Amino acid sequence: MKFSKLQATGNDFILSDARTMETEWTKLARTICDRHFGAGADGLILVQNSTIADLKMRLFNADGSEAEVSGNGLRCFAKYAVERSSIGKTPSRSEPGNRSLTVETLSGVRKIEIWMLGNRVERAEVDMGMPQFRPEKIPVKVKVDIIPILGYPLVIDGNRLTLSILSMGNPHAVSFLLGPVAEFPMADVGPKVERHTMFPRRTNFEVARVLSRGKVEARVWERGVGETLACGSGASAIAVAAQLQGYVDGQVDIMLAGGTLTVSWDGAGEVFLAGPVEEVFTGEWRGERRR
Repeated sequence: MKFSKLQATGNDFILSDARTMETEWTKLARTICDRHFGAGADGLILVQNSTIADLKMRLFNADGSEAEVSGNGLRCFAKYAVERSSIGKTPSRSEPGNRSLTVETLSGVRKIEIWMLGNRVERAEVDMGMPQFRPEKIPVKVKVDIIPILGYPLVIDGNRLTLSILSMGNPHAVSFLLGPVAEFPMADVGPKVERHTMFPRRTNFEVARVLSRGKVEARVWERGVGETLACGSGASAIAVAAQLQGYVDGQVDIMLAGGTLTVSWDGAGEVFLAGPVEEVFTGEWRGERRR
């Protein structure tokens, strides 16, 4: 299987054109994403045919579980697909990018605006859709009188968290801190929040500190992966939660370990995620080795 590895602010993925392939994707994801015995990545992304969009994206986390969507994954998907197949339409004059692409995901069809530099995709902006706040849509098992769920109290190993809980096509729980995010014990708390019984499908977990009305620093614990250098849907969730609480304006830079993502939201409609994307290397997977 021929593949390419791409990264978007340090969130890295193995991508392969699977339009004529079929295999045990869960098993392959666990093997190829292994950072010691495989190519190493946060997830495996497949390019497949779609009847409702230009293409379909399937995403398998490093642990083999299938995810609904990934903002950074979609940006990598766009670069991979457009540069190899010249897929994508030339948008109207009113649209910002040089090309546009529609992608079917488990959470619906997503539109991507693409900026080209010659024949290369330099930058991509993803329409992440509208945030969901109702508990059954996230999903989360909590009894609340007010929606959206902001500042929900949870204590993990003595750490008092106040969670803003929402879905960006996948579940997120965001906790805002007063101190630097680097000091937060993510390795201990992250997996316990991810697998807390209140989240029937587990959750992504973010800690964030507001630096100004246009800048937020953050760390992310991704469901099925662990702590990652960046997360597009996580950055989107942070921006939405921060705006709902009056911390930031409609456009904000989310500063993560792998780089900065820019999120725009008008407070009512779709969330837009933008940032750079880069191809790291290409290769050929020869199958699982005995070890």
